[in-house]
Amino acid sequence: MKNKLHSLLFSTLVGLLGFSCTDLEEKPIGVLAPEGLFKTVTDVQTAINGAYGHIASEPLYGRNFVLALMLKSDMADIGDRTTAAARQQVNDFNMDASNGLVASFWPRWYIVISSVNAAIRGGESLGLPQEQINPTLAEARFVRAFSYFHLVQNFGAIPYIDAFVTDPESVKSISKTPEEEVYARIIADLEFAKQWLPDQQPADVRTRPTKGSAATCLASVYLTQGNYQKAYTEAKWIIDNKDKFGYRLEADFQDLYISTKADQIKETIFAVDFIGQKVGNDATNDDLMGAITGIRGTDQNGWSVAVPTMKVYTSWDSRDYRKKVSFEDSMKIGGVVKPYTAFPTAARPHIAKFARYPGNANSEGRYSDHNYFCFRYAEVLLIAAEALAEVNGGPNEEAMGYINQIRARARNWAGKQTAFPANVTAGLSKQAFIDLVLEERRLELAFEFKRWYDIKRRKLGDMVFKGANSLEPHANFTADRDYLMPFLSTEMTINPALAQNPGY
Repeated sequence: MKNKLHSLLFSTLVGLLGFSCTDLEEKPIGVLAPEGLFKTVTDVQTAINGAYGHIASEPLYGRNFVLALMLKSDMADIGDRTTAAARQQVNDFNMDASNGLVASFWPRWYIVISSVNAAIRGGESLGLPQEQINPTLAEARFVRAFSYFHLVQNFGAIPYIDAFVTDPESVKSISKTPEEEVYARIIADLEFAKQWLPDQQPADVRTRPTKGSAATCLASVYLTQGNYQKAYTEAKWIIDNKDKFGYRLEADFQDLYISTKADQIKETIFAVDFIGQKVGNDATNDDLMGAITGIRGTDQNGWSVAVPTMKVYTSWDSRDYRKKVSFEDSMKIGGVVKPYTAFPTAARPHIAKFARYPGNANSEGRYSDHNYFCFRYAEVLLIAAEALAEVNGGPNEEAMGYINQIRARARNWAGKQTAFPANVTAGLSKQAFIDLVLEERRLELAFEFKRWYDIKRRKLGDMVFKGANSLEPHANFTADRDYLMPFLSTEMTINPALAQNPGY
């Protein structure tokens, strides 16, 4: 979706009243009524497009939010220890209430939410027939649900705002909404979106949601809640209707991460779109993930911030094509190819998914053409396999078949068929199969901002950070504290109702 930059001014105008007590304290602005801003459905769509622009920004999918998700997992460690302290706090499980990453992405998510809240109220005020306005309202409600889904997973109970703010003072005393209620409202938005969104967007754009996007997000929500029957039902519905939605596994795993192919990828269910070397206001369209994961001190000219531990690399079977796609274990230095042992800042393999093929980016891999996956069809198959095994009390042919579809693609080594990884066969216990699915998710979705959520929902922290087979040991990981992030002290000073999460 390449018109989002033109929508940002309008979106910022309606979005600045989003919940951030700090912003309201420092930058008071006049109250704008959506009824005065929205005259047509196009106006409503413009605000939604602007919200996408804020998601595709440095505070969210361009760096800070997704970097935090990567660093909290066991798949990405700090490479260059001279990097910002806020990043090291997240990685090392010693965050505090002034963490700079949280200070960046917390208010930006609420700007996104405020933008779509304004769009919803403005759209409803037009008085149009349901068939004319509801598909657009459904898009706004999907964006709202998507935003709150990220927030509730990271902070637990949060202030839930589903109306346009007309009194800035009112949000200074808003209390937190319990997790269960937040999830119920997320589900309500997604059900509405699933009903009213189209099967495909015009020109098959995958950076705007469809019925399949809403159902996939619902499946992920239910999986997170442990409601496996509903997670399976949603995933199976997507699988059964994949041809109608235009979904399939791409034949070559590498194609998923070549930015110039992003708009043609049929595996994409919903993605965040960046436009090469076109930077907007408020750090919009500023994608730094190529630079953050690229290799410092080499011809790639990256920064070596998020770098997997050696064990992440060595424990991954080298017969798996996905390992070759996911890692950069050599790079030119002064025009000569050198192994990772010669990398000057962090002498271990680096993440390749974002830095290898950034398209129209600068020399550091910044300002790329990437579309970052929020959901892709492989994840639907993984959700279906896990949920079905939970429902049935163990794997059956259907559940194993979903994993085997993914493994079959992994055996295609750039057009050459190989024998690894082998198909899953009968005989596994329920727990053994669930462990297998989680491992398959770790490999298939490596570095795609999913692993931390799997660790959290399955309560794996003590095992993956303190266990004997830990890929990235952190002896100070504390389950009672570290599954949630801290609220900012500046926010709590202005709003005492925003009680701190345990342990901070």
